[in-house]
Amino acid sequence: MDKYKVVFHIDEQVKVGLTLHNISNLITDIGGDNLEIETVANSDAVQVLVRSNNEFGPMLKELAEKQVVFCACANAMRNLGIQKDELFDFVTVVSSGVGEIVKKQAAGWAYIRP
Repeated sequence: MDKYKVVFHIDEQVKVGLTLHNISNLITDIGGDNLEIETVANSDAVQVLVRSNNEFGPMLKELAEKQVVFCACANAMRNLGIQKDELFDFVTVVSSGVGEIVKKQAAGWAYIRP
């Protein structure tokens, strides 16, 4: 069986906790071996991927260890003055968060935006 492919979109910091719990619940329900998950953060939500003073750090690390891919939008980073070296080591920078989501959807990935 092919893995289920899911892209989660976070663009508001207030929805980060909800989104991370949704991801965790999905892994529990379907099983990590049956999933390929990418989380794309753009707009002000990119700030949650910054290492310093991050209440979500432990949960982000736990999900990254379960093979969840976290992506940060380079446009949002530039607008917010965030440098790559400020992000968690497991974060991938993509040129455009929206562009990344479009590519995933075009490739058949399910799109979730809590």
